[in-house]
Amino acid sequence: MNHRWHRGALGAFMVVVLAHWAEHLVQAYQIWVLGWARPEARGVLGQFFPWLVTSEWMHYGYALVMIIGLFLLRPGFAGRARTWWTVALVIQFWHHIEHLLLLVQAQTHHFLFGAAAPTSVLQIVYPRVELHLFYNSVVFLPMVVAMYLHLRPNRHERELMDCTCAGAAPQSATVAA
Repeated sequence: MNHRWHRGALGAFMVVVLAHWAEHLVQAYQIWVLGWARPEARGVLGQFFPWLVTSEWMHYGYALVMIIGLFLLRPGFAGRARTWWTVALVIQFWHHIEHLLLLVQAQTHHFLFGAAAPTSVLQIVYPRVELHLFYNSVVFLPMVVAMYLHLRPNRHERELMDCTCAGAAPQSATVAA
């Protein structure tokens, strides 16, 4: 997957990431532009399948897909791109822990911090919609930087790459004597 199929795997992964990101942006638009009440602002899919928004299994499943995708695709990156991809992986690991806490609370009905519903650690300080916009932003931005650098490697990074994401190496110009 990190050799010949790396570019295709990255593309498929980014489609999933962007679709999820779009859901959060639509939800934010519904709340802050359309003035919908938070329980009614369910993104696009949540309008047709309202249970999705309240399903901790679905949210945890996506967090798991993200961490697995970031982990599996990481070996294909080199140099600066790998550093940025690793930043996204580390942040997503914490985001995954937060969703695991939410899932465990939803299954056991024992809520943290005396809350009436599943509550993540940072949700004590930030409302859930804003917190997940933040999490998705701070995971997505280093992914974008990593992808940009991966597709435009310097000479040393290109030598370390096993995939063909950056295309063929540029030919050095010969100087006529």
